[in-house]
Amino acid sequence: MSTTTIDPAKLEAFMGQAVTDLGAAISAPLALIGDKLGLYRAMAHAGPLSSQEVADRAGAAERYVREWLRNQAAAGYVVYDPESDTYTLPDEQALALADEDSPFYVLGAYELIASLFADEDHIREAFRTGNGLGWHEHDHRLFRGVERFFRPGYRGHLVSEWIATLDGVQEKLELGATVADVGCGHGASTIILAQAFPNSTFLGFDYHEASIERAREAAREAGVADRITFEVAAAKDYPGSGYDLVCVFDSLHDMGDPVGASRHVFETLAPGGTWMIVEPYANDDVEDNLNPVGRVFHAASTTICTPASLAQEVGLALGAQAGEAAHGGHRGGRLHPRPARHRDAVQPHPRSAGVASPGASTMSFSSDTHSPSMPAGRSGSSADRSRKVRIRDGLTANTASESR
Repeated sequence: MSTTTIDPAKLEAFMGQAVTDLGAAISAPLALIGDKLGLYRAMAHAGPLSSQEVADRAGAAERYVREWLRNQAAAGYVVYDPESDTYTLPDEQALALADEDSPFYVLGAYELIASLFADEDHIREAFRTGNGLGWHEHDHRLFRGVERFFRPGYRGHLVSEWIATLDGVQEKLELGATVADVGCGHGASTIILAQAFPNSTFLGFDYHEASIERAREAAREAGVADRITFEVAAAKDYPGSGYDLVCVFDSLHDMGDPVGASRHVFETLAPGGTWMIVEPYANDDVEDNLNPVGRVFHAASTTICTPASLAQEVGLALGAQAGEAAHGGHRGGRLHPRPARHRDAVQPHPRSAGVASPGASTMSFSSDTHSPSMPAGRSGSSADRSRKVRIRDGLTANTASESR
């Protein structure tokens, strides 16, 4: 009979981690409430405030606000001064919690998380059967949550950093180019580009009709509806050709057949056109992604991205932390189709645009490149032509431009 030896120090350390995680999980609804009621915004740049002052500024009941503030202080989100019985939201936290235009804004993720609790029964069934769960089958809060999570980062990096690294693309856009945004979701990425390049024409495609309806509304609100057309279409059969730029933001890994989608992109590019891919930053080896950022993306991959791919034909299921080797097929190639189960029609993941992702890999391909047998990525000597672009949180985006 085997005996079990428990290391008390290891157990104590793990229990500390577990309680920390429990505190974070149970506090997530409070972060969402703080967002929706404007509690963080009420505190931003206001200095020390009493619970009554925060309540008055937000139009909420003081007794609830008092308990909320104590939770936030325990988390280190606000600072408590016992002598004055006041709470302060530091300017650094305000960038992440109160300013939706900041590239550091994170509260959109909490709306996304709320949707996953609502979908837990469906996700558990997918675990049991191996079947997929289509994007359109999720709780409605996922669509807006993903948009709000990604949009701030797109606003902060898309035009000034990512487009700027692509040879000749910015010049084309300034003169007037035709652009397709595939898997555009609510259209945040498309709108950001249209605002920056008024001489160009933009087409956003997504299989999710409700997202396309919201994208059209958002374009009207932003005053760019005259140069954007949003249409319901899948990644493998979106209409048109002669595109100077095709963009796929954070959605290639969600597609059931990224190989087929890649071929279609190349078929629709104009001579000299460019395909830009933005994907969550990931290393190729599992152990190198076992960190806080990897934890977030693996959770999203398990509950959103992998099920979305498995719900489609082919169901390649790359996952959100596939790494460049999986996307490019080098290092032995990791793109191996699995047998199809019950699938919907081929659909791109309408990741409702926008990046607050802590890191992203950015790749571009010229229309002169051979249409790939595997989804786009770097291979062979192309790595020698890569350029590294520094993005927020000290992570690095790799931008490669390939041609024959």
